[in-house]
Amino acid sequence: MQRSNQHGPRSGLAAVSTALLAMSRRLEVRDVLRTIVASARALLDAEYAALGVPDDHGGFAQFVVDGISEEQWRRIGPLPRQHGILAAMLHQDGPERLADVRKDPRFEGWPAAHPEMSDFLGLPIRDGEETLGALFLANKRGTPGGGAAFTDEDEELLSLLAQHAAIALTNARLYERSRELTIAEERSRLAHELHDAVSQKLFSLRLTAQAATALVDRDPARAKEELHQVALLAAEAADELRAAVTELRPAALDEDGLVATLRNQVRVLDRAHTAHVTFTCDGVRALPATQEEAVLRVAQEALHNALRHSGAGRIEVTLSRRNGGAALKVRDDGTGFSPSTVRRAGRHLGLVSMRDRAAGVGGRLTVHSEPGTGTTIELEVPGG
Repeated sequence: MQRSNQHGPRSGLAAVSTALLAMSRRLEVRDVLRTIVASARALLDAEYAALGVPDDHGGFAQFVVDGISEEQWRRIGPLPRQHGILAAMLHQDGPERLADVRKDPRFEGWPAAHPEMSDFLGLPIRDGEETLGALFLANKRGTPGGGAAFTDEDEELLSLLAQHAAIALTNARLYERSRELTIAEERSRLAHELHDAVSQKLFSLRLTAQAATALVDRDPARAKEELHQVALLAAEAADELRAAVTELRPAALDEDGLVATLRNQVRVLDRAHTAHVTFTCDGVRALPATQEEAVLRVAQEALHNALRHSGAGRIEVTLSRRNGGAALKVRDDGTGFSPSTVRRAGRHLGLVSMRDRAAGVGGRLTVHSEPGTGTTIELEVPGG
């Protein structure tokens, strides 16, 4: 597709292809929005670009801009409302192209810090009957011979970009909803664990306290021993509670990174359980967010299995650099199991979930276990 005399068909097609691939590779909604805006501005050679995602209250849930500095955007003020030209883009099917947006009767002005804009091109991003957002471009950059304005070709190109943007945005929303459901399922599982573990400790605590009460008069020494046991059980219950709360709290991957988050969780589990849980790390660099989350969740599932089902006395968690990515290993010295027998019995011990997480980021999961020999879970993920 040729856009001007300065760009041949190959360069135009390559630019479109690059933009579409960039959108399809993003999984987070915010990243998709930024990629759409940056791609549209670059492809149509505009000075400014923006994308608004409407909320249900006459405003925008998200509004992403490109071509405006963060400082300038802060000075502009709150997110715009759905009125004037912005509202038109959300309630019409096709594009809107204006030689000077300021002369349109629907134009209602803008804040003092807002940059001056003239020529304008906008259109909705739609998925069937649903409007996902509206894409706006302003100030087509001039050619060496003078000024410029958006063309029929620009309009056609933006329409093509919007169709693919709708697909990328829908996929990103589905991904985030799926992740939210997974987190909800994990929290439900952890809530059950918390109830079982702490209830058992508190039941023992109550029985021991009752025994101590009965022994106070006739055998003070025995009563003292029982009270000492009460203190130990209370400490264990508190540690169990802290461990569960730590796992229920969203992992601080964005702030602390994978290594620090995993090290902290291992430290808490080591305090809360009789098994000795250790963590070592060797030269692992930061990974893309999706890879880091997959590694963390697989580690949590493997640790859960080892602590709850294996009877292990020692569990070793190792994270190392491999082939530009990372390799996770969770090894325990517990009772072990036969993977094929577990599958036939319909008990997966989270293996299906772990394999799905590995596959979702282009990784590979292997399980080594036999009855009486312990279990080793290994995950290898590529880098970004």
